[in-house]
Amino acid sequence: MQTHHRSCTLCEAMCGVTIRHRGDTIVSIEGDPDDPHSRGHICPKGYALQDLHNDPDRLKTPLEKVDGQWVSIDWDSALDKAAARLAEIQTAHGDDAVAGYWGNPSSHNLGVILSAGSLRKALGSRNMFTAASLDQMPHQLTSYLMFGNGQMFTIPDIDRTDFMLMLGANPAVSNGSLMTAGDILGRLEGIRDRGGKVLLVDPRRNETARYVDEHHFIRPGTDALFLIGLIRHIIDRDLCDPAHLSQYIDDWDGLLALFRQFPMTDVSEHCGIPQAEIERIAEAFAAADRAVCYGRMGVATQSYGTLNHWLINVLNIITGNMDRPGGAMFTNPAFHKALDRRSGSFGTYHSRVRGLPEFSSSLPSAAMAEEMTPPGDGQIKALVCVAGNPALSTPNGGLMEQGLAGLEYMVAVDFYLNETSRHADLILPPTGPLEHEQYDIVFNLLAVRNLARYSGPLFEHSPDSRSDWEILQGLTARLAHYKSGEPGPFRMPDLPSPEQILDKGLRTGPYSERFTDYNSGEPVEYDEGLSLDVLRRYPHGLDLGPLQPQFPGYLFTPDQKIQARPAVVVDDLQRLLAEFGGSEGDSGNLRLIGRRDLRTNNSWMHNSQRLAKGRDRCALFMHPDDASNRGVTDGAGVRVTTRAGAVFTSVRLTTDIMRGVVSLPHGWGHDRDGVALRVASAHAGVNANDVTDNLAIDQLSGNAAFNGIPVQVSPVDNSPAAAPTNQQEPSLAER
Repeated sequence: MQTHHRSCTLCEAMCGVTIRHRGDTIVSIEGDPDDPHSRGHICPKGYALQDLHNDPDRLKTPLEKVDGQWVSIDWDSALDKAAARLAEIQTAHGDDAVAGYWGNPSSHNLGVILSAGSLRKALGSRNMFTAASLDQMPHQLTSYLMFGNGQMFTIPDIDRTDFMLMLGANPAVSNGSLMTAGDILGRLEGIRDRGGKVLLVDPRRNETARYVDEHHFIRPGTDALFLIGLIRHIIDRDLCDPAHLSQYIDDWDGLLALFRQFPMTDVSEHCGIPQAEIERIAEAFAAADRAVCYGRMGVATQSYGTLNHWLINVLNIITGNMDRPGGAMFTNPAFHKALDRRSGSFGTYHSRVRGLPEFSSSLPSAAMAEEMTPPGDGQIKALVCVAGNPALSTPNGGLMEQGLAGLEYMVAVDFYLNETSRHADLILPPTGPLEHEQYDIVFNLLAVRNLARYSGPLFEHSPDSRSDWEILQGLTARLAHYKSGEPGPFRMPDLPSPEQILDKGLRTGPYSERFTDYNSGEPVEYDEGLSLDVLRRYPHGLDLGPLQPQFPGYLFTPDQKIQARPAVVVDDLQRLLAEFGGSEGDSGNLRLIGRRDLRTNNSWMHNSQRLAKGRDRCALFMHPDDASNRGVTDGAGVRVTTRAGAVFTSVRLTTDIMRGVVSLPHGWGHDRDGVALRVASAHAGVNANDVTDNLAIDQLSGNAAFNGIPVQVSPVDNSPAAAPTNQQEPSLAER
């Protein structure tokens, strides 16, 4: 029996696991009690790492589609064919004719992160897309506009705060998102044990509500108004105290003046929270010794996503809770080169069809399908899809299906034949997460403490398999060769390994001369710098200590000040004022919001029987009053309709959702032809993204707006013939 330690890669929490194995057979997986970050905690997903490794549906060798059938092909031939065809398309139609998409599993993979930039450069296309614009792009854009760096994330210092206000978050099932925190529920309980308070504002009384002091319903899409109400009351009562931030804020008076145009009565009427409650929460937040406001998917993926995150930052700033212990802070990761300079870009070019802005050289994924369908210069004709399933994860899944089906060529780097890769011409399957090295670059950047951990592969991959790093670097080198037109056969250049790049980054990072070990709780200082060899001495992970104030070092704006009122955000504030300037109307529509389940993280875990089994996770949550008004009964079948299409599902009536609001998850809908996922297909479910609207976006960042979508719900005959799984709108060309 052998023992191996690493962190789980199935969500953002980065919980440590202990894996016992006998040869190539996993005997057990359990939480690592010696992990200083998660302290032995894991959720049900952690046990499923073995399901992913042992999955008989997982592809091991490249597949090529020949006359509509999948056939095996050797690695060199597959990579040569992919690169040659992509180069041919770019020669004929321009570099922008080939798009790239990176899904969220990329964030867990050192090889993908370190090789993505070189592949993007070799492609030279402006049509680059990532899952970030289906998720946290407003958060990153706000950091770029206010602090000058789009890779900086404001992290709640949850272990030292006295008052935590959460909007649109559900850490009880996400385990903490953009807030990497092992044992998140223990940490929330820690706030209350210290005599502090936790408040949750969300249209659904979700799973986290049982761990907080107060829950408040809010109408979807109106979080900005609630935040403005808090800020305005703090200003009106002269409760502002920016404290240590005063010297770093530009135009303080101009910032405060922005909120006088929003009457408190209108704010309360539209968001659905009584004015007295808004004022009480504002005063409690301002009075707390250490407070933090934190917003997540519910506030990011809506029409005012960027405005919401700006307002969250403003609230933390005017109360002195930005960049101080117990407030919103920034990590100092051992490896992350983007935090030592200005990083990012915004609006330097725009998408072809709708004119949506780029951010950090990526376009919004809500625009990807429409860039494939209408013909013309710059139309996407080929796609390289890395660890992503946009057929299920992007809004208006029907339009995305049409776009993928119409491509001239597609390469999928994926070890599943799923809803997206079924459209590919070549599938290049990488090794599994237990077969390559691991260092969490992204999630160390998001952690509630400064952390570092390296794990080698648990299982050496076989000679006839390839890691993501080897696949992407092989494709990149061949693409550069074919596009250059150089004569002679291709030769793979010598490249440093991921471990060598990591070691260099550690040796030149913020702990390059000395580090402090907090694993035992008491700090132990070492007069040596971090390196890969040093990290190997910490198989359970290395705690580098609590977050520390970083200003002015983390201010990368031209004047090294917080840009408190960016012009584009001020303009968006006027859009909010115009939209909610009158009385609350009643269109008769319900508002759709998403939801997540503890046993899943989008679509890529649904082929694990231990995660997919159990109750139906795709029922529509609906308030009994809304159901009664529409003749809907508990468990009955309903049709959910939007401009983008319709889905048919069953209803679960609950008073845990606000009146006027319904909820569906995304990432399901595994009933498509050509999908080779036996467990997922047996638990197909329905996908909210078959009815979410690609035209619904945060207008400032272009991030997809999955929450607050107007929908109509009507009862249907429960017979199978009356309830097809989905219907989609016609293509743009057909319209």
